[in-house]
Amino acid sequence: MPQDAFTLKHVITELDALLTGGKISRINQPAKDELTFLIYTAKGNVKLEICAQAQNCRVSIGSAVKENPQSAPNFCMLLRKHLQNAQVLKVYQIGFERIAAIDFLFADEFESAQRTLYCEIMGKYSNVILTENGKILGALKTSGIDDGTHRLLLAGAQYRLPPPQDKVNPLDWQALEAVMPQCGENAAKFISSRVLGICYSTALEMEKTYGGTVTADDVYGYVTGKDTSPCVTYENGVPSDFKVRSLSGNKKDYPTLLQAQTAYYNYVYRKKNFEDKKRRMDSALKAAEKKCEKRLAAIYSKRTECEDMEEVKLKGELITANIYAIERGMASFEAVNYYDENCGKITIALDSRLTPAQNAQRYYKKYAKMKRTVAALDEQQRDAEREKAYLASIRCHIDGADDEKDFDGIETELAAAGLIKLAVDKKKKKKQDEPANFRQFAYGGFKIIAGRNNLQNERLTKGLAESDVWLHTQKYHSSHVGILSGGKTVPDEVIKVAAEICAYYSEARDSGKVPVDYTLKKYVKKPNAAKAGFVTYTDYKTAVAQPDAHTELKEETYE
Repeated sequence: MPQDAFTLKHVITELDALLTGGKISRINQPAKDELTFLIYTAKGNVKLEICAQAQNCRVSIGSAVKENPQSAPNFCMLLRKHLQNAQVLKVYQIGFERIAAIDFLFADEFESAQRTLYCEIMGKYSNVILTENGKILGALKTSGIDDGTHRLLLAGAQYRLPPPQDKVNPLDWQALEAVMPQCGENAAKFISSRVLGICYSTALEMEKTYGGTVTADDVYGYVTGKDTSPCVTYENGVPSDFKVRSLSGNKKDYPTLLQAQTAYYNYVYRKKNFEDKKRRMDSALKAAEKKCEKRLAAIYSKRTECEDMEEVKLKGELITANIYAIERGMASFEAVNYYDENCGKITIALDSRLTPAQNAQRYYKKYAKMKRTVAALDEQQRDAEREKAYLASIRCHIDGADDEKDFDGIETELAAAGLIKLAVDKKKKKKQDEPANFRQFAYGGFKIIAGRNNLQNERLTKGLAESDVWLHTQKYHSSHVGILSGGKTVPDEVIKVAAEICAYYSEARDSGKVPVDYTLKKYVKKPNAAKAGFVTYTDYKTAVAQPDAHTELKEETYE
């Protein structure tokens, strides 16, 4: 949620205790509207995140690893110039507004100055502004006179606070006392619309706390109270918000609000990255699938044109057989079809400009051309169908992805196929040489592993011992699954669990019971020049399995 002033008040209190006295050692701008400050404090390095995005605007402590652009943006360079190695003097809130201010003391051999960074956490109007002596040195989002805004946000201009809202300050008890009698049955809606710095979710917690009837004393006491029970609330099993305090029964408590906030936004960050990557790859794959379908449609269309190939050949043969009865200049002639068991007659069109022999040759040449076309189409169709099957296997893995790391190998595949472009990153190249991070499960004393994509499927199959059990869905694309036997006989109940996992990570996961083939790895072979993850196998048995992710058996990594 966008932080309201009430939540921000408690966040700032904890930030001030944590950061005061610390020194900035690094400043980065990983995204257009996001800044990170690595601050060395008495308790160690702390990463301060300031986000000015409309939906996730915040000031928080970050722990997620984020990639930085190769060239730092202009505002990042300005912050490095004016705040690198600066000391944090204090972190405080401006009034009861959604503005966090951080005072820094910057000193080097040439100058010493106190500078203030204003973090305006205001939804789509969020901004980060650096000032010195009240003058703006730079802003993340600038605005000039021509923009028609209420404030001038340009270097050299005087910093002015955003225009005040027409709401009652909850720290002013008398103002609250004057307005709260107007509160009707929907107290949460009234408070969020008439009281400054209180969003609807916080007002809803007030309403729950005081049993629906909320007075001026209640609002004042709730806002000024120092008792906190930081938590992350959950809906349908996933984080929905972080709060200073909550009466929700479905929540996870944290020692500090900063920790609750970090946990929540780490989830938001992972979810956004996952959805962005999935959307990007899904779009690239759809374009490739559409192109493949068009190619197959063109092949089928050409095949239709060659459907009468044998009839063309027959006409050439009948002209040759009846050449004595044909005269030059004839437009057509009727001949007995001796291939027809009823000896029916067939009318054959002729070119009156050609001799009978030349007409026969014309039909033979047309037949030969069609025959070559069909032979070429056979090869083209096999290639197109193989490509379609390969794209379908990638589709299976994209649709079955659980988290962002499932996409690593898929990105490589799509890039190799020329469907997407990968940024040059030496770190990623090194990661490709590391052990594959298969999905891993433990059951009945055996380890079960499953690939996340075609590249992992190939590595998994290749890495299995000859006596290990290998599984794959029958007639469906799926992850390759292996049971590490250690030379022992694998019990049927372990094969059953592995088959259920294989069925879940397949394109048939929503099809009810799924047939899953299993065999020893020694009977699994990869054909020459086959795509990644494509194999043939023999000596197999089939189990019918109900798709099940078996998350209770899942382990973190496999190396």
